[in-house]
Amino acid sequence: MSAIELREITKQFIDGDETIDALKETNVAVEAGEFVAIIGPSGSGKSTLLTIIGGLQTPSTGEVLINGASFSSESEKKRARRRFDEIGFILQSSNLVPFLTVKQQFQLVDDITKKKQSERREMLLERLGVERLVNKYPSELSGGERQRIAIARALYHQPTVILADEPTASLDSDRAFEVVELLAEATKQENKATIMVTHDTRLIQACDRVLRMQDGKLTEE
Repeated sequence: MSAIELREITKQFIDGDETIDALKETNVAVEAGEFVAIIGPSGSGKSTLLTIIGGLQTPSTGEVLINGASFSSESEKKRARRRFDEIGFILQSSNLVPFLTVKQQFQLVDDITKKKQSERREMLLERLGVERLVNKYPSELSGGERQRIAIARALYHQPTVILADEPTASLDSDRAFEVVELLAEATKQENKATIMVTHDTRLIQACDRVLRMQDGKLTEE
């Protein structure tokens, strides 16, 4: 059983009288413990694919399975619950709650999951070099600091699937490599299935497999 499986997925958008094939028929599987990179030019369909896998968009045709169970065909309410339980998102924008301190961002997750993991929070923040920022608000942080907090938060509730869309876009080279190493480490040690969309081909060395997206078509490198 694959952690992520896409069966004959397509995505079309209507633009006036024109139908745009944003994603051509795609079949792919990612196993637990596998770190996969998706590369390709801007506008090729990489982010569309990632949002479909994560249930933020529904495919025009086909089916997404997460941990062996149908995901894309479920109701929005069920998808939202599974999205929180099983998927960790790392987006280009950090998506932190602006009126919560760093510590409170994690406490919010604790309140929803009904469990406290302060040791895991401290480990993740320390690993990402932002442990001193726990009492700061997002507006008091640099773009790179906000992104590292967001990465820690995405890993915090121990999802089985990690979806990362340009996770290092706001980081310098050293921090970018550290983040990718952390994702690779978490993928292996915690048996996660991780997909990372990136334009930076220097970062794919840590990945097990590289896929290329070109004009909505996904191929193996």
